[in-house]
Amino acid sequence: MEAKPQKMPKVAKVKNKAPAEIQITAEQLLREAKERDLEILPPPPKQKISDPEELADYQHRKRKLFEDNIRKNRTVISNWIKYAQWEESQKELHRARSIYERALDVDHRNIALWLKYTELEMRSRQVNHARNLWDRAVTILPRANQFWYKYTYMEEMLGNIAGARQVFERWMDWEPDEQAWLTYIKFELRYKEIDRSRTIYERFVYVHPDVKNWIKFARFEEQHNFIASARRVYERAVEFFGEETMDERLYIAFAKFEEGQKEHDRARVIYKYALDHIPKERAQELYKSYTVHEKKYGDRTGIEDVIVSKRKFQYEEEVKANPENYDAWFDYLRLVESEGNLEVIRETYERAIANVPPTKEKQFWRRYIYLWINYALFEELEAMDMDRTRQVYRACLELVPHKVFTFTKMWLLYAQFEIRQKNLTAARKTLGMALGRCPKDKLFRGYIDLEIQLREFDRCRILYEKFLEFGPENCITWMKFAELETLLGDTDRARAIYELAVNQPRLDMPELLWKAYIDFEVGLGEMNKARELYERLLERTLHVKVWMSYAQFELSAVEEGEDDVKGEEERIARARRIYDRANQSLRSRGPSEKEERVLLLEAWRDFEGRLGDESSQNRVKQLMPRRIKRRQRVRAEDGSEVGWEEFFDYIFPEDEAVKPNLKLLAMAKAWKKKQEEISPVDDDEDEENDNES
Repeated sequence: MEAKPQKMPKVAKVKNKAPAEIQITAEQLLREAKERDLEILPPPPKQKISDPEELADYQHRKRKLFEDNIRKNRTVISNWIKYAQWEESQKELHRARSIYERALDVDHRNIALWLKYTELEMRSRQVNHARNLWDRAVTILPRANQFWYKYTYMEEMLGNIAGARQVFERWMDWEPDEQAWLTYIKFELRYKEIDRSRTIYERFVYVHPDVKNWIKFARFEEQHNFIASARRVYERAVEFFGEETMDERLYIAFAKFEEGQKEHDRARVIYKYALDHIPKERAQELYKSYTVHEKKYGDRTGIEDVIVSKRKFQYEEEVKANPENYDAWFDYLRLVESEGNLEVIRETYERAIANVPPTKEKQFWRRYIYLWINYALFEELEAMDMDRTRQVYRACLELVPHKVFTFTKMWLLYAQFEIRQKNLTAARKTLGMALGRCPKDKLFRGYIDLEIQLREFDRCRILYEKFLEFGPENCITWMKFAELETLLGDTDRARAIYELAVNQPRLDMPELLWKAYIDFEVGLGEMNKARELYERLLERTLHVKVWMSYAQFELSAVEEGEDDVKGEEERIARARRIYDRANQSLRSRGPSEKEERVLLLEAWRDFEGRLGDESSQNRVKQLMPRRIKRRQRVRAEDGSEVGWEEFFDYIFPEDEAVKPNLKLLAMAKAWKKKQEEISPVDDDEDEENDNES
């Protein structure tokens, strides 16, 4: 018969898998169990032993249990210790001692085992046993400091000072760590054995030759008022470490010791010796201590010396790391100059200017050239050595690659120096050589200003002519030349210069030149000539600002012999005609000048508004355009459409007259505004239709 397949029990499906509203954690379950005492078992009943047989039975069972535990794993020292402590509690000292001995056979290097064993003997007041155990322990494990500490403490507590000292001596033969030596020293100090403590310190500083240990030795001598001995300790320490392994802590402590003894000169000598021999990067605290000492007991010069020496070291490190760091050289030179030692200052300047920029690019020379300038000014103003000053200037001018670039300031400073030395020929020769080798605008202007101060106007005219030959497109030069002639009273020459200037084929700022020319004629009262200049300028350019300036000129131009009332009416009429001409001119130039035309009409409207003439104001308002917002397609460089952009456009009344469809569109927009509530239309689509129209 075939076996029927067993049916698996149906597992109820979980319908709701959402987390419960109240979550129960394991911590909560444990806390509730503790609160309800579910895990606490009742203590076993206390058993009272009433006769020796029950005691023997109890001890037999416990010993068997301990022996079984030891037999299972002999290396677990805690089982041995528990066994021995139980035997001790039963007053079976010989058994406890036997257990400890058996345990030491298993692991004789276990420190805890030795400590428990010796504590047992000490609690039992078995002093000799304990002493023998300590001897065995320190013989087997001489590097375990706990044994030595316990051993010496026991002997001291027993009053066996000689025995404790003997133990310490045995310990010191092993040259332990610093704390062991200090413990020995404190032990001797407790019994007022100063000489013995000093002897221990002597051995200690050679076993552990650290600076802090020498300092402790010296302070020990100082605390016990052995001042000469303390000073000898510091001196021996300085000799011991020598100059190769100098430490600022030793010298700070030595100097403070001398300071405490009111030996300020000794302290100052120590500080200076240390600062001269210890590398500066390892002497920061030494500098601070020296500064504090000088502030307390020194004079102003001593304090400044400390600060200056520290800053000197910092600047030396900076210029060594980067010789082209000219800012660091400037700070260094300023510090050296404050000391006033001419030879040191010159040497530092020579070191600084020796770091020539590696490339012939002017941006890298800009800071460097000021080193030469400061050097020259120092030689002239501080050292009062004019020959060296002249040598500095000439060396700098020979160093600069004038074919690539030049420094006008250097040429002018040298020329001014020669003038101060009343050597005008050398100054002019220098500037002439500069113009021949590397003509620059600043050089021409500086030379011209120099000649103006000397009132050599003929030379100024020659220089201006050379300047204009060098740069005829420079409008400022033409204007300055004309201003010079105007100041000299030669208006015909000034007008001729302006005429030559405006007729140049290329100018860098022609609007400034024309304005200067017009202002020149206005200043002379030549209104007709100024008006002619405006007309000539309008032949060259029809810029809206020229029209506006022309209108303002006509409004303010007062002719000779004019009546006040009639003259004002005439000026207003002339200005109005200029505005009308400008409007017609900008209108004829097409839609490209819409914004300029709007600017003109707004100025015209403001002009009429100030006059208060309503008819003229209405006329200008009729010419004002209407501002509308438009959209246009934006195309990328490859011609593809990117999107739309908005811009403002102006529609003038004459444009609406020419294109009546603009009025039609305006009427359509008004109708659309009324129909928005009934059938709203997309604004973007409507604007797009406007643009297409």
